[in-house]
Order: sequence, then C-alpha cells, then structure tokens
Amino acid sequence: MSRIAPALTPTLAAALVLMCAPARAAWDLNLPPPVTPMAAQILDLHNLILWICVVIFIGVFGVMFYSTFAHRKSRGHRAAQFSHNTRLEILWSVIPAVILVVMAVPSTLTLIEMEDTTRSDLSVKITGYQWFWEYEYMDSGYSFYSRLSTPREQIENRAAKGEHYLLEVDNELVLPVGKKVRFVLTANDVIHAWWVPKLGIKKDAIPGYVSEMWAVIEKEGVYRGQCAELCGKDHGFMPIVVRAVPAAEFEAWLGERAASAANITETVTLDPGATVSDVDPTVTVGG
Repeated sequence: MSRIAPALTPTLAAALVLMCAPARAAWDLNLPPPVTPMAAQILDLHNLILWICVVIFIGVFGVMFYSTFAHRKSRGHRAAQFSHNTRLEILWSVIPAVILVVMAVPSTLTLIEMEDTTRSDLSVKITGYQWFWEYEYMDSGYSFYSRLSTPREQIENRAAKGEHYLLEVDNELVLPVGKKVRFVLTANDVIHAWWVPKLGIKKDAIPGYVSEMWAVIEKEGVYRGQCAELCGKDHGFMPIVVRAVPAAEFEAWLGERAASAANITETVTLDPGATVSDVDPTVTVGG
C-alpha cells in the first residue's frame, strides 16, 4: 500500500483539478477592457511595469541559474574569496535607481491626471450607506437611491442564479457618453469604496470627508462594480451599475426624472399627510 500511494498522488491531484475546472470563474489574465481614457492609461502603465518586471526577472534569475550551473563544484570551481567590489556595488545601485526613475515618471503623470477634476461637464455626488448608494446630480438637485435587486430566492439558493447575480440594482446611475463627469464621494456611516473596473475609478467613501474622481466614458453600455471596502455584514450586497447613454438621451432622461421629482415635491407640499414613498418609492429629492 505504501508503494502504491506515491504513484496515485499525481493522478488524484490531476483528477481534482479537472473536477474543479467547471467551477472556476472567468480566468482573465489582464485588466478588463477600458472604456475611459483614464482606464486605458492605467492599463498601459500596468503593462509597462509588468514588462519591466519580466525583464528584471529574466535577467536576475538568468544570471543566478547560469552562475549556479556553470560554476558548480563538480566542475572544479571554488568560491571566490573577496569582501568588496566597488565597481559592482556602484553598478547594482545605479541600475535599480534608473529603473525606478523610468517607472516613477509615467506613474506620477498618471496619478496627477487621475486627480484632475477640472473642466468637468457634470457633477455627481455619491454617498455610501449600509448597504446601498445614493446618487445626486448636483447641477439639477435630482437624487435617488440604488439598491441590490437580486431576488432573495437566488441569494438563499432557492432559485437559480441570474446572469448578473449580486451585480444588479433597482436604479442605475445614468451618465452621458463623451462628457467629463466629476464624482464627489462621501459616506454616511462607515467607510465604503466606489469601484467600477472598466471605468478605471476606485476611491474610498469616508464619513465626514469629501473626495473626488472623474471619468469620460467613451462607449455606450452597462458597466458594473461593487463596494470594495469591507463595510459590514452586507458588504457583498451593494453593487454599482452605471449605464452610459448618448448625451441627448441623458439630458432627456434627467429632465424627465427631475420634473417627476418636482411633481412629487409639490404633491407632498399640498398634502401634508402624503409622503414621497406614497407617490414614487424610487425617487427622492436632493438639496
């Protein structure tokens, strides 16, 4: 039995890997395709640093493996007896410094660009709550809440999982294509993080603190993200869904929603016994 076990171990390991294969998620080896200039710049920077690291890896380990093989004891080589080599020490200090400068320049330019929220066409305030988001179009004062819409039956495994399981909401954040959108980010209770990978933006929402980020979406579509900061027991249940539409369609949508919100305000004012939820439970009025 003891002789058979070692032989079976690789076979069992291979079988387990094959059995687990269908359970793997999409095995992407790169960042998601960018849909904003900033996301594209981040991807380019990522690839540049990656290839620099690959070259360093090949160079360093290539020298190590060659030295180990070519100067092994079995070939009669003996270890050199010396304590310092000034030329070598200068070389291995200068080369890493040059590499760091090469990496630091594009990284710094990217970081500076990420923080430049000037000349924006639209401002959206994002507030994180346990466990949902509030969005406010600051130029019009229209705001609404966005909550997870995945049916409870799917979460409790009483129904089959949907295509966008835990990544679907009742009210999407609608944004115009080709416009620079400035996001003002904060939180009401604990630290959250607003993250949409394809937009190339991710930043913490901190109570009592306001931070900024921006995006120019170049392609129409629906882009999904999640809270990326552990914010409590339902942290995994506060997704983000952004729908990018043409500018004209966005203006019509926002005008319609703002007018609807104004009508709700008037109704509540005329009838003190009514509430916003009596008229439209998905809409709130900012300001």
